[in-house]
Amino acid sequence: MIAKPSSKNPKSAPKQKLRFDAWAFLDSAGVAGKVKEVQKLEVIYSQGDTAKSVIYLEGGTVKLSVVNALGKEAVVGILGPGDFFGEGCLAGQTVRIGTATSITPCKLHVIEKNEMLKVLHEQHALSDQFIAFMLARNIRIEEDLIDQLFNSSEKRLARTLLLLARYGKEDQIHGVLPQISQETLAEMIGTTRPRVNFFMNKFKKLGFIRYNGGLHINTSLLSVVLHD
Repeated sequence: MIAKPSSKNPKSAPKQKLRFDAWAFLDSAGVAGKVKEVQKLEVIYSQGDTAKSVIYLEGGTVKLSVVNALGKEAVVGILGPGDFFGEGCLAGQTVRIGTATSITPCKLHVIEKNEMLKVLHEQHALSDQFIAFMLARNIRIEEDLIDQLFNSSEKRLARTLLLLARYGKEDQIHGVLPQISQETLAEMIGTTRPRVNFFMNKFKKLGFIRYNGGLHINTSLLSVVLHD
């Protein structure tokens, strides 16, 4: 059951609401969904599978990737709590165009396509939030493309680390990176693992990141992104 924000602390209410609203609406509407828990590095769905459901990520981290005809993999997104994925089925996709893999243990809510369409029509608050999520996703894709075209691999890595640490997501604890390999980071920014290792060591020496029970990202890393 989702805990409601305490009325004694109104300032904290918006933060909890932002994180949990989506599933609260789905739950309150009696949506027929299946709760699924997956372990680390488990394939949730594969490229080419039939697309017939939307998935809400309640907890954990998920990697979205695609593989070309030559077998080369590219990471196209990393998702965290509160994100939807697999929504292409709502727009007519009949097969998955990529693969979703858990980076950490995850808790998922799998909602069949027809059920999701029904609740989006009936629950306007949820549909507004879902549209906002999709617009934000499109903006992120555009920013990623610009980043790939015009920025150095060092800047791309710094921006990716900040995004993975959820900076700008006021509803979530941020600053600590989910468990993610340097190989995955290299795939995300379009470079090699040795280059990622070189820049990570550089960031550590400059105090932008630190290892202490996980990878911690300092906001000073923004200076790399903003530096011309």
